[in-house]
Amino acid sequence: MKRKVKIIVALTAALFISACQGKALAVQDRESVTEEPLEMSRTEEIKIFSDSAEHIWIHPQGNTVGERIEVPEGYVRVEYGQGSFGAFVRNYPLKADGSPVVYYNGDEKQTDNHVAVFDMYLGQRDLQQCADSVMRMIAEYYYALGDFDRIHFAFVNGFDCRYDRWRQGQRVKIDGDLVSWTGGGTPGDSQESFEQYLTTVFAYASTLSMERDGTSSEAADIKTGDVFIKGGSPGHVVMVADVCEDAQGKKAFLLAQGYMPAQSFHVLKNPHREEPWYYEEDMAYPFVTPEYTFRRAA
Repeated sequence: MKRKVKIIVALTAALFISACQGKALAVQDRESVTEEPLEMSRTEEIKIFSDSAEHIWIHPQGNTVGERIEVPEGYVRVEYGQGSFGAFVRNYPLKADGSPVVYYNGDEKQTDNHVAVFDMYLGQRDLQQCADSVMRMIAEYYYALGDFDRIHFAFVNGFDCRYDRWRQGQRVKIDGDLVSWTGGGTPGDSQESFEQYLTTVFAYASTLSMERDGTSSEAADIKTGDVFIKGGSPGHVVMVADVCEDAQGKKAFLLAQGYMPAQSFHVLKNPHREEPWYYEEDMAYPFVTPEYTFRRAA
C-alpha cells in the first residue's frame, strides 16, 4: 500500500507561473510558534543521537551533505546527474561540523535537533524563514546555472515575481491590494541585485503560496527538493535534502529546514531513530519532525 503523506514538488511549487488574480495582497505572515504540540518530550529529543559503535553517521571532515552524512547500511545514494538540482543540494557547502544554528541577529539557537548547517546567506532581517530558505536554494541553483528565466516565485496573491524582469530593471510596485511591475531599477544580475530580488520575494511569498501552487507526489517517488508543507500562519515546510535507496528501491531521505525567527538552513535529526535519515515507512500521519508535526489535512 502506498503511503499517503502529502509531498509537494518544490521546484514546481516555487516556479509556478501565475498572473495576479486580483486578490487582496496578503503580506507573508511569518511562520511563528509550532502549530501543534510534538509527540515527544524535550528529554527524548536530545537523546535521539546517541553514540553508536555499530554505524558511523557523521564524517566531521566532510564539507557537503554527500561527504559528511553517511547513508544507512544497505543503502546507496540516488544518482543525480551533473548540473541537476539534486547534485547541487548534495554538494552545497556546509559550515564546519558542530556549528550552531544561528538567528538573523547572530544569536545562537539553543537546540540539539540538527546534524549539519548549510553555509547559506541569511541576511540581517527576520525574513528568510522556512519557505524562504527553500526558495533561496532553488533560486541559487538557477542563478548558478545562469538560467535566469527559471527564477520566479508566486506571491500569496498570485503575482508572478520574475527575476528576468527584475534583471531588466523593472521593480515590483505595490499599491494597496494591487501589485504590478514598474521601471526605475538598475538592469543587471549582480549579487547585490539578486539579493534585493530575493528580499522582495521573501516578504510576499510564503508556505501559503508554495502549498497552493505545488503538486502532490507519492512516498516512493520522493526526491531532493520535494517538501513536506503546511501552509498557514503559522505554517511550516521542510525540504528533502538528499535521498538514498536500498536494493529493493525503498527510499531514505534527509530533511532540512529554516524556521522562525529567520535562522540557518539546517539538516534535521530523525526524532524516532538514532540517525539523521527518515525512511519511506516513516511517512505516515502524524509525520513528526523535531520542531513540527505535520498532520492529515481536515
